[in-house]
Amino acid sequence: MGSLEMDHSSEEDTDMSDSELDEEVEQYLGELKNGKHRVKGADGVFMCPFCQRKRKRDFNLKDLLQHASGVGKSNSDKRSTDEKAKHLALSKYLENDLIAEGGPSKPAAEDEPPVDCDHDEKLVWPWIGVVANIPTTRAKDGRFVGESGSKLRDEYIRRGYNPTRVIPLWNFRGHSGNAVVEFKKDWPGYANAMAFERAHEADRHGKKDWFADGDHKSGLYAWVARSDDYKANNIVGEHLRKIGDLKSISEIMEEDARKQDSLVSNLTSIIEVKNKDLEEMELKCNETTNAIKNVITEKDKLIQTYNEDIKKIQVSAQDHFKRIFNDHQKLKLQLESQKKELESRIEQMEKRAVDNESESRKLAEELEKNSVKNSSLQLAAAEQVKANDKLLKLAEDQKREKEELHKKIIKLEKDLDTKQALELQIEQLRGNVNVVRSMGDDGDAEVLEKVDKMLKGLSEKENELEDLEALNQTLIVKERKSNDELQEARKELINGLKEIDMSSKAQLGIKRMGELDSKPFQEAMRRKYKYNVEEAEDKATELCCLWEEYLKQPEWHPFKVVEGIGKAKEIIDEDDERLKRLKNELGDDAYNAVTSALMEINQYNPSGSYITSELWHYGLGRKATLKEGAAFILKILKQKKPRLDMD
Repeated sequence: MGSLEMDHSSEEDTDMSDSELDEEVEQYLGELKNGKHRVKGADGVFMCPFCQRKRKRDFNLKDLLQHASGVGKSNSDKRSTDEKAKHLALSKYLENDLIAEGGPSKPAAEDEPPVDCDHDEKLVWPWIGVVANIPTTRAKDGRFVGESGSKLRDEYIRRGYNPTRVIPLWNFRGHSGNAVVEFKKDWPGYANAMAFERAHEADRHGKKDWFADGDHKSGLYAWVARSDDYKANNIVGEHLRKIGDLKSISEIMEEDARKQDSLVSNLTSIIEVKNKDLEEMELKCNETTNAIKNVITEKDKLIQTYNEDIKKIQVSAQDHFKRIFNDHQKLKLQLESQKKELESRIEQMEKRAVDNESESRKLAEELEKNSVKNSSLQLAAAEQVKANDKLLKLAEDQKREKEELHKKIIKLEKDLDTKQALELQIEQLRGNVNVVRSMGDDGDAEVLEKVDKMLKGLSEKENELEDLEALNQTLIVKERKSNDELQEARKELINGLKEIDMSSKAQLGIKRMGELDSKPFQEAMRRKYKYNVEEAEDKATELCCLWEEYLKQPEWHPFKVVEGIGKAKEIIDEDDERLKRLKNELGDDAYNAVTSALMEINQYNPSGSYITSELWHYGLGRKATLKEGAAFILKILKQKKPRLDMD
């Protein structure tokens, strides 16, 4: 009871000062360390060497420490100063030597009752301690008042009894001077209650001491409530009957066993249900695994078929390109043979030029003309080599051209070949005429007739060439005019559709190519600033504006060229630092929105890098044709016409 007892007991008369008391404590402590006094007995029990003559008692280490501390700090006038000094020395010895060296004896299991207790004795359960002789004073209103229960509880907690609470008992006169101490319902709570009782008994403030006849009693008396306390016709008995029951250790153990059996039974049934659920889950898992294996097998077959088809297409394309290349090689050889033929004729003319000076002058003029023709043939040969290279690329681009444009290009190529063939024939005829003129004799009718035929053929070929060039120019002008008209019509159609209020389910509409979708940025900012909606909206707007500026920068071109099937194409460069940072910070949705806008700008307006409007077929996911747009406009007008008629 320590400090609590000091507050309510009369001031003790001491026979020595504090310094003398400390010296005596140190003296007894030295005797204990030297082994003069026996503390530890056999079988791990402990004893108080200073109380054996008065009352033989075996303790465990914790109880002995509580006993020594309680007697040493007691303010009872029944305790002599020498007795207190001995017990203070014993307390220090137990704390500093025995506990530090070997530790306390092994406690019993917390979930089991002590072995050495009386299993048939009736105790108040939950475990309750009774405290008597609490000092009280009379207040002005005539009622008695005393210390609060919290102060007593803190004192008992400090001593290691660990009560849950202390309840002072009051009646119509006020504080009765009694209180009950509640401990935990488990077996450690029982051990604390028994230690609480033994410590008071060792201090001669137990139940027997309280009810014993004798002199005036001072200090607090306490014990564990039992059957007689429970049945007592007083304020303590009434309170105990309200809050507890009488039970023996055996009954509590039997009740715990029943609860344990019930818990085991419930757990067993739960485990059985869980096992059934586990079996069902394993069955479903096996079915899912088999389904996945089948899907993977089908996927592998499809990939294999796709790879085989791709290989066939590649082989076919390679064969096609080889045929084209071989044809152009043949044309190149023909040009070279014609060049050699002209060179041989020049040599013949040079041999004949020595006959006379006049013929030499004519021959010189012919040589100059032939040299010009030769140089033009060389240029034509060089152009033919370049044309061979361009033709390979043209063959790759032909696959993705529209059918009508493809037909026009083929027609123009045929006209161009016809023109080149005519030019070549004209040059050959001119060369033949000049050769015949240089070789023929004056007045030779046969030679003159031959020359006239060549001149007529030359004139016809030139007229045919002029007609072909005129036709070619007419076709080019018509094509350009048609293309301009189509573009103007497409622009008017787009402007007209902009003014029409269309539903969100319409198949055709106007799509702004290269426009950045702001939804992924808003979702990313909402996740980041989920507790501040306004700030999330502001941050999303800032990010959208920033990335729209990036898209307008012509110097930023995050694309790379890869070789596809028969042609090269541009794809997004995934290693671009700006795009990688975007993906890491805002996620895949924002990354896909930016890359989609980049692909649209690169496809529909690569030079301007700005947003353009395009007639779009949302159902097929491609650019709509002019015919589809016109049909869509007519359909809308037909739907609106009945409404106009009704108006």
